[in-house]
Amino acid sequence: MPQHTASRGPGRPPAAKAAETRERIIKAAREVFSEVGYDAATFQAIALRADLTRPAINHYFANKRVLWREVVQRTNALVVQAGVARAQGETSLLKRISAFFAAAMQADSDDRSAAAFLVTSVLESQRHPELQGDEHDSLRQSREFIKWAVDDAIARGELITADEDVPALVEVLVAVMWGMGLYAGFIGDHEDLEAVVAKFELLMANKLWDLH
Repeated sequence: MPQHTASRGPGRPPAAKAAETRERIIKAAREVFSEVGYDAATFQAIALRADLTRPAINHYFANKRVLWREVVQRTNALVVQAGVARAQGETSLLKRISAFFAAAMQADSDDRSAAAFLVTSVLESQRHPELQGDEHDSLRQSREFIKWAVDDAIARGELITADEDVPALVEVLVAVMWGMGLYAGFIGDHEDLEAVVAKFELLMANKLWDLH
């Protein structure tokens, strides 16, 4: 991994650049948290990645947990909330899932660490229950979105399934969604992700193969 060295001098950034500096910290923290996890991440490492001093980080975020929660909130809005908002404009289960993935792929093309961090945040919330937060729980929100989309598809007659099968179907789609997040964040590049999502859409539309 390349070494990062801070080039800024001491002292907080000028007030006019406060918003830009805060964004740099968020992006650097998202990358560091994704690479080493919550416990191993330090303000010093984040400062180096952001090309800032550690006092500059402390000026904006009092401690690591505060910074973590800010990164969770921002990343959840960037990927999950944006995906849900885009999907709500569609009218079928497949189109809604596809719209969600399209928004997620846009976020991935802008910042690949977003998907990696979301997966990391779910794992870290299992290790550290104190990091959990209902308001910005990306796993819960994605599950609620899938449940809504499946229920609506059933109500409209698009999807026919027994009531007792709905929870398992929701979990299948949640597993696929988060598997895509794992793939996007840690395995394939953006072009690979686009190809995988395209094949998944064909599979959902029963157009990927002809089974006899």
